[in-house]
Amino acid sequence: MLREKLKNYTIILASGSPRRQQFLKDLDIDFIINTKSVDEIYPLHLKGAEITDFLADLKSKAFTELNDNDVLITSDTIVWHKEKALGKPKDRDDAIKMLQSLSNKTHEVITSISIKTKHTQKIINDTTLVSFKKLTDEEINYYIDTYKPYDKAGAYGIQEWIGFIGINKIEGSYYNVAGLPVHKLYDELLQL
Repeated sequence: MLREKLKNYTIILASGSPRRQQFLKDLDIDFIINTKSVDEIYPLHLKGAEITDFLADLKSKAFTELNDNDVLITSDTIVWHKEKALGKPKDRDDAIKMLQSLSNKTHEVITSISIKTKHTQKIINDTTLVSFKKLTDEEINYYIDTYKPYDKAGAYGIQEWIGFIGINKIEGSYYNVAGLPVHKLYDELLQL
């Protein structure tokens, strides 16, 4: 459906995330991948969705030249827990600390998407509540050593083993937790 609607556009996904790339493939959209390195540093006074909105916009600013028919999609996801953003873990110890802090608690997963053309930009975001059961040290160590979740905000992927055994409730979009609120992106692309 979107493929026909977007046939006159060049959709540029500025993400190396295999999950985000798969979501666009599953939407049946023709797109190209173009990533640019960006230091993901944000002002410390920002909270929750302000952080992901800022970072999605920051990533879009790396693309200074867009053609008339280009649509640039950038995105950022954080885990927001105890008034603090949990990004990607620095190392194994950091991943362990993150999962221990999420154990037996509910946190927010926030993803923002910037949809930018030569003349317009819209930034949208989505929030999902995720609850973990009490995780044992053995479960945490097994997950980190087997799945090496160092490229994932909060040190976990909902679509992986830890999600199967550890998440006992979500309120909101599963796909948002996996890295992209596909339903919101779809609605925005329909309006192009």
